[in-house]
Amino acid sequence: MIFEDDRTAAQKKTHSVIWMATDSSMSNWGLAKGGPSFAGWACLPKDSRLVEEWIRERPEMGRVRQVPPTYHPPSTPGHCHIYVADEVPPAAQKGKE
Repeated sequence: MIFEDDRTAAQKKTHSVIWMATDSSMSNWGLAKGGPSFAGWACLPKDSRLVEEWIRERPEMGRVRQVPPTYHPPSTPGHCHIYVADEVPPAAQKGKE
């Protein structure tokens, strides 16, 4: 599995909550050819609930789950990318202020 983690060494300590999901629109093609595409967002603990809700509301994201900050995907075909949620996505903030 191709694995990309956008966090810096410092962010691996501060952004300790990772919400991972299986991306149905990207699975089995491109970098994920022959396997699943996993997308994860690392966030600050204080932002965890909003980031989780934002991911769950996205129709292409399934199997939403929290994984450990040291997560590494299985060694099977596919692609896994951990993004940094430096800011809570604006869509997640809508109506939650």
